[in-house]
Amino acid sequence: MPDHPTKVFADHRELLFSIVYNMLGSVADTEDVLQEAWLSWASRDQSRIENPRAYLVRIAVNQALAQQSALRRRREAYVGPWLPEPLVAAADDVADGAEEVLRAESVSMAMLVVLETLSPLERAVFILHEVFAYAHTEIADMIDRSPSAVRQLAHRARGHVQARRPRHHVDPRVQRQVTERFVAAAFGGDLDALMEMLAPEVTLWSDGGGRSSAAGPRPVKGRDKVARLLVSSAAEQAEGLDIQYRDVNGDPSAVVFARNAPFAVMVVDLTPDGEQVRDIYVVSNPDKLSRIPEGPERSA
Repeated sequence: MPDHPTKVFADHRELLFSIVYNMLGSVADTEDVLQEAWLSWASRDQSRIENPRAYLVRIAVNQALAQQSALRRRREAYVGPWLPEPLVAAADDVADGAEEVLRAESVSMAMLVVLETLSPLERAVFILHEVFAYAHTEIADMIDRSPSAVRQLAHRARGHVQARRPRHHVDPRVQRQVTERFVAAAFGGDLDALMEMLAPEVTLWSDGGGRSSAAGPRPVKGRDKVARLLVSSAAEQAEGLDIQYRDVNGDPSAVVFARNAPFAVMVVDLTPDGEQVRDIYVVSNPDKLSRIPEGPERSA
């Protein structure tokens, strides 16, 4: 006897969430897509679906692609730089099943920013092939393209990503150590320490969505400008802030609380040798912080 439709969907929900979130960079839009996928799934005769996993991934991917035009229009009207909504782990180190899936299949904030520059189809193919290891023939069936067309999309996407963000791995312990030093220097007003830590071409991306203080309407580039802006901004806001260190999209990062409410998420992207900071992502738009889980940890 086949499993109940609700159980089948629940068994695949975290996979669907991970795929769609990596395509859209927004939790709210991902939840909308999953709701549409559920309605499509629940309305079908389950006995006629040979491969529930393939069916669910297909409808979720295509529903996410169908939303891209509306999302792009929304982001064109967005105030200041748009950054993906951060996926923030709970304060303790014991992840539930959902968090384990998200950590295993997380795409870093830095990579998600690069993926924003791909076409929707290129991004879908890149994520399905490079992150979730689907074969080109499987992806072709999902998006109604020929295998050769999918291979071309994959080639273009991989080249584009490699040109903007060559693949490298930084030890999570190094990532956390550098993040803690960076936060201590920024909030401690130590300009000299910041200048040493920042790469010459460092870029600060600050997403307030017009609803919170941010660095400005465009990314700030250059070590001197970024360091001075960080020190001056921290001096204005440092009092009463609590800093916790958590995984954000799989990377050790800083989550800043003010009066027990999420204030900002700070993610640093390191150079391949792990010695300097080349990109800083600060998300302070309250709409993108509302799902951050609370926790008892306090480490300022």
